[in-house]
Amino acid sequence: MVRASQLSRSLSAEPESPLSPDLSLLSEFLALAGCGAAAPQYASHVLREKRTLGATLASGDFELARLGLPAAGRRMIGMLRDAVTLSLRREIEDRPCLTSGPALLNYLHASMAHAPTESMRVLFLDARNRLLRDELMVEGGIDQTPMFVREILKRALEVGATGLILVHNHPSGDPSPSKGDVEATHALAVAAAPLGVEVHEHLIVARCGFSSLRALGLMGRAGHWQEPAVVSVAA
Repeated sequence: MVRASQLSRSLSAEPESPLSPDLSLLSEFLALAGCGAAAPQYASHVLREKRTLGATLASGDFELARLGLPAAGRRMIGMLRDAVTLSLRREIEDRPCLTSGPALLNYLHASMAHAPTESMRVLFLDARNRLLRDELMVEGGIDQTPMFVREILKRALEVGATGLILVHNHPSGDPSPSKGDVEATHALAVAAAPLGVEVHEHLIVARCGFSSLRALGLMGRAGHWQEPAVVSVAA
């Protein structure tokens, strides 16, 4: 655990520089949380490792505690994370997801782009392509394709979904799809079709942007794999 006095000593030898927007905002939030005069030091120490405010907001309580952030500061970060995610989610509710491109990508980027481990979530859609459920289905990679397909289709039938949007993150920061990503998507689409469920899209989210398997022409083309370029990148 890193104490404020240790942070102060470690920073005292560094030349002063203007506060970046991320550092300034995080310092203010931590001051409001009750971190007092040490707030800029805590903020600087956290951002030295996390680099951006977005990555800081995506960090879990255990990780922030490891970085020496006190409980009050961690609660503030958690509240900010929940507020941002909820407000962005509201923008995609009660409207067709397939025509809510920027709003959907903003929500997914905030929710997943800075996560330290890979996970797969599925957006289950109704017949009008509105969001029924947004659920985490797989933690870790999607290399176990049969189980991945079975569990997603079982859940789709349970909630009455007729469409799916798959979303997973690449912690490496590179949103380019792998051969395994394409093959798993193809296997799911083939199994879903006889059940009246359509796989509309598979999005891969990373810190530097995202990629769309549909935009890349890779939906249903597992047998014709080529290393693709990422066609769409959101800052």
